[in-house]
Amino acid sequence: MGQAMGKSKYNARAVTVDGFRFDSEAEARRYGELKLLQAGGAISGLVMHPRFELQAAFEDRAGQRWAPVVYVADFAYTENGAPVVEDVKGFETEAWKLKRRLFLARYPEHALRVIKAGKG
Repeated sequence: MGQAMGKSKYNARAVTVDGFRFDSEAEARRYGELKLLQAGGAISGLVMHPRFELQAAFEDRAGQRWAPVVYVADFAYTENGAPVVEDVKGFETEAWKLKRRLFLARYPEHALRVIKAGKG
């Protein structure tokens, strides 16, 4: 499939395919599926690791500066003229659940799909 890069704290093995680093073999597999869908014309504009700002940077009343909150998805593409964002998940962390809620509120025009990573 690609070059193995080591394991993460969630026991996922990072993989590099076509020069893109994926956090898991499941994510790399999904990339292969999306490439085929794009080649067949079912989707277009496939982007790896698109960034979405969930909250702008700001300065609080005490003068402390806070960096923006950013969500980096696994993939984005257009399907039937509509924007789609995908994330491959083995399981959902509390941080992910919060980012999903913020994303859905800020980007309601995007479909957000979670692809469940499984063995096999």
